[in-house]
Amino acid sequence: MGHSHHAPRDYSKSPMNVYWEMTQSCALACRHCRAEAISTPHPQELNFEESVSFLRQIPDFGAPLPQLILTGGDPLARADLFELIDQARKLGIAISITPAATPALTREILVRLKQHGVDGLGLSLDGSTADRHDSIRGVPGTFDRTMQAMRWAQELEMPVQINTLAAAETVADIPAIYELLKPFSIARWSLFFLISVGRGKVLQPLSPEEGEKLMNWIHDTSRDASFTVSTTEAPSFRRVALERMREAGMSGEQIRETGATRSYGIRDGHGIMFVSNTGDICPAGFLPLPVGNVRKDHIVEMYRDSPLFRQLHDPSQFEDRCGVCDYRTLCGGSRARAFAATGNPLASDPICLFDPS
Repeated sequence: MGHSHHAPRDYSKSPMNVYWEMTQSCALACRHCRAEAISTPHPQELNFEESVSFLRQIPDFGAPLPQLILTGGDPLARADLFELIDQARKLGIAISITPAATPALTREILVRLKQHGVDGLGLSLDGSTADRHDSIRGVPGTFDRTMQAMRWAQELEMPVQINTLAAAETVADIPAIYELLKPFSIARWSLFFLISVGRGKVLQPLSPEEGEKLMNWIHDTSRDASFTVSTTEAPSFRRVALERMREAGMSGEQIRETGATRSYGIRDGHGIMFVSNTGDICPAGFLPLPVGNVRKDHIVEMYRDSPLFRQLHDPSQFEDRCGVCDYRTLCGGSRARAFAATGNPLASDPICLFDPS
C-alpha cells in the first residue's frame, strides 16, 4: 500500500472515521458497555429523515471521504438499517458495521449487508473460551455467536476487525485469544485499553506497567501476525512501537515502509468523530463531550471549528506530560482516558509511563 505518494490526510480538516451510534437499543447488557445500552430506543433517537440529513452532511468533508462506522447499541436493532445503508452508499460513503452478537446476527443478515455494499464487519471477542468471553460480556452464548459470525464472514469474504478488551480481567488471556484468531484471515485485531466510564467501571483497567508490557507484546506479535494488530484508546502504543523499531536499528524510511505510521496522529477528535443516537456530535464514543447536535449543527463545521475539536487538533494545547512530550503529534495520549481520570480532555493520559523530561 504505497501511501507515501498521496498527500497525507489533514486530520484537522477531515476525519478518517465517523462513528454513528445508530441506537442505544441492544438485546445484550455487556458489563463494560460504553453506551449503557438498554432494550429500547431512546425517545429522541434520530428518525429516518433526520438520519438521512445527517448522512448528507458527510460528503461536505470533501475527498477523501471519511468512512462511516455504524455502531450502537446494536445497529441491527434499527428497522431502517438497510435503507440508511443504501442512502449512505448513494452518497459514496464507505461503511463498516459493528453488530451485537445476538440471535439477530444471522448468516442471511451478513449476506444482505454485503449485498447492500457494507465493506467491513467489527466483532467483539474478549475471551479465548465461551466461559471467559461470556463472563466478561455478562451474556451466555455470545462467544459461540461471535465465532460463528467470524466463520460466516470468512466464507462471504467480508473483511473483519476483531475488537478485544484489554483490562486486568482479560490480560492473561490475550495470547490465547491471538492463538484462536490465527487461523482466520481477519483484517485487523484491535486491543481496546479499558477506560473506566459507564458500565466499564465494573472492570479494572490495566496499570501503566501492565499496559507497557502488553504494548511490547502487541509490537512483537504484530511482526508475525498475518493481520494488522493495533490498539484503541492507547495511542502510546505508537511510541512503544517507534522506540522498538529504532532500537532494532531501523531507519526512518524503513519504519515508514512497515506501514506502522499510517495511524500515527489519529486520536479522539482528530481523525475520529462520534455522533450519538440522539444526534450529539462528540470527539469520540469514550469522550462524550457534545459540541453540537446534527439536528441544528453541521458536522464539518463542528469538526473543523468548534473550540473543543480545535484544541484536540493541536497537541501544543495538551497539558502536563502530554503537552511537553516529543511524541505528542504522533501519539497525543488517550484524550478519553485523560478526561475520565481528571475531567479535563487536555490533561495527560495516565496509562503512559514515558517521562518526557
